[in-house]
Amino acid sequence: MHFRERLQAWRYNLIPDHVIGELLQKRWIDNAIPFLALVIVVAGFGSAIPGFFNPASLQDSTRQLGEFTLVVIGLTVVMLGGGIDLSVGSIFALGCFAAVACFFLFHLPTGVAFLAALGVGVLFGAANGYLVGYLRLRAFITTLVTFIIGRAIYDILVVSFGARVQLSDAQSDLWDFIGDGTLLGMSVSVLAALALAVVTHVVLTRARPGWHVLAVGGSRRSAHNAGIRVRRTVFLTYVFSGACAGAAGFLIATRLSGAGPGTGQGLEILALTAAVVGGNSLGGGRGSVVKGIMGAVIVLVMTNGLIRLGYGTGTNQMVLGLLLAAAVTIDIRWLKNRHKVLNEVYVAPVYLRMGETQSAAPGSGTPYALNNRLAEAEAIGLGDLEGPEDVILDRDDHLYCGTRHGEIVRFFAPDYTRSEVFAHVGGFPLGLAFDRAGNLLSCVGAMGLYRISPDRRVTRLSAETRRSWTSIQDDARLRDPNDLDIAPDGKVYFTDSTKRYDAHDWALDSIENRATGRLLVYDPATGRTRTLLDGYRYTNGVTLAHDNRSVLFCESWACRIHRYWLDGPKAGTAECLIRDMPGYPDNINRASDGTYWMAWLGMRTPSFDLSLRHPGMRRRMARRLPQDEWLFPNINTGGVVKFNDRGEILQTFGDLTGTAHPMVTSMREHKGYLYIGGILNNRIGRYRIEGADPTWTANDAYWGRP
Repeated sequence: MHFRERLQAWRYNLIPDHVIGELLQKRWIDNAIPFLALVIVVAGFGSAIPGFFNPASLQDSTRQLGEFTLVVIGLTVVMLGGGIDLSVGSIFALGCFAAVACFFLFHLPTGVAFLAALGVGVLFGAANGYLVGYLRLRAFITTLVTFIIGRAIYDILVVSFGARVQLSDAQSDLWDFIGDGTLLGMSVSVLAALALAVVTHVVLTRARPGWHVLAVGGSRRSAHNAGIRVRRTVFLTYVFSGACAGAAGFLIATRLSGAGPGTGQGLEILALTAAVVGGNSLGGGRGSVVKGIMGAVIVLVMTNGLIRLGYGTGTNQMVLGLLLAAAVTIDIRWLKNRHKVLNEVYVAPVYLRMGETQSAAPGSGTPYALNNRLAEAEAIGLGDLEGPEDVILDRDDHLYCGTRHGEIVRFFAPDYTRSEVFAHVGGFPLGLAFDRAGNLLSCVGAMGLYRISPDRRVTRLSAETRRSWTSIQDDARLRDPNDLDIAPDGKVYFTDSTKRYDAHDWALDSIENRATGRLLVYDPATGRTRTLLDGYRYTNGVTLAHDNRSVLFCESWACRIHRYWLDGPKAGTAECLIRDMPGYPDNINRASDGTYWMAWLGMRTPSFDLSLRHPGMRRRMARRLPQDEWLFPNINTGGVVKFNDRGEILQTFGDLTGTAHPMVTSMREHKGYLYIGGILNNRIGRYRIEGADPTWTANDAYWGRP
């Protein structure tokens, strides 16, 4: 290896470029910018203002934060539902006056004052909700009108009754405790905000009403088509926002024991800025309560900090305006261009130098030399199938295969001219295997491991495994379960080809060529799946050895076959059985003479082997060229290979004409015939094996004769 090539290997294999793409696709990455802003704001003002973190100062600030957070939570829910509420400042002020009037003017209990403030908020919220939700008026104009009306009513009430409030002698220990007391070291307003935040978060993420809000905010038409009552959902978001603003008004009433002309003034701008700065989308459907709280802290710390530094109201408003403009710009541009950024950085190829291989050319004299025998195979289901990736036969000689339409089709013996849809699984059924009880198990691409009973009941057995502690990606989910085999004790050994891409993105995985494939086992006794081996380049076919002491599995992009030992002195370890093949291995199955059949889904080409040594070129190719112009493994020409337990190649079969089987992903021996499947084929091939046992079946070999 030349120094330049070695340097390239170090650069692309040791520097984890893929981490950037993995981080950017995480849902929580949207919280990174507001969290970073929160840290900067708190640290900046904390160092610039003496006594900023003084307990007394913090206690007063947190009381304001509790009241402000209640308003922001309500506005956040409206925004998640695709709306906007500019009337929260007026509702907040009217809620405050309602509480003050009940307590100081009418000498009513504190509880009644709270209900009055809450009632005012619900009433105005219901008015907004009815106009926006049921009458379908524009949210911006509608809430702006209710803001103006509400503010006018408040100003009239303050002028008329403000003096009487100030002269009232009403007193209550509960009123004073809510306004100035603490519980567990925290003010009542903070505890109320935290409780509401927890409940709202749980409802939004774990309950049906919350899912409906997010669905409506994401797409009202789609939500309506899905049966969600859109108008009612929108109505309820405004009622909730009004209730939150009214409750916050009650809290400030207890803290100030009065209501003045400036109460709630500009609060709608502060709350809107907080919600957007926290990362909630103005377009709806994307955001969270946590983001709203972060935004509330940022805005409140910034406004109070600027005041304590001696800056006036004008400076405060200018800073808030700039902050809101920046947040809206980031939100819109990121939402629009996120997929473009991911397309640029997610595919992160690594360096691989493939080993020298023997020729598979016809007449080359090597064990891998292909011939034209598969061209003689008769076709089953010609033109009626699309993508029979794997094939299998039951004890009654009926033939089964999966299709790319999510169906498992059964052809009836003996002539296989009649067929039916045996089961609809969904996804793309890949590997197939029968267990001792006659259940058909299948690896379904992007879905998991499934079981179809003889009476056609479909049951999901596994869709995830335990997540590893050191993985930046979510490797718990099964993204590309591919092939499987079943041990005598019922354990299912199967492969998950890649942890980074779903089954339909196999070309991206081949271009990246990162070792993310694994071998797993599902234990029916516990219902759990665990990872046995990890770090292989597209794990694929798998079969148990004839003695059931080991498992053979393929590493497609590395053109290797490995053995994982289940028993004996090497139990729990793996070793390479065949390396540097001229073709990409796929499914493996037992043969009647104690050997094994292996499918080649395609043949290696010098051009792609060379590209594996130039990861930078592959990265540029994936970024700049359309997918139909990419260079990826040739899967249009393949064959069938027979090998033994020592890894010796015994026979090869091919279709040089490309008419009967242009590519092969599976084969299954049954009573002297080889049944052949291909993920790009429109048929199943049936080829008579010369000298094979005409009575041998895989079911009898695995489970004995009935």
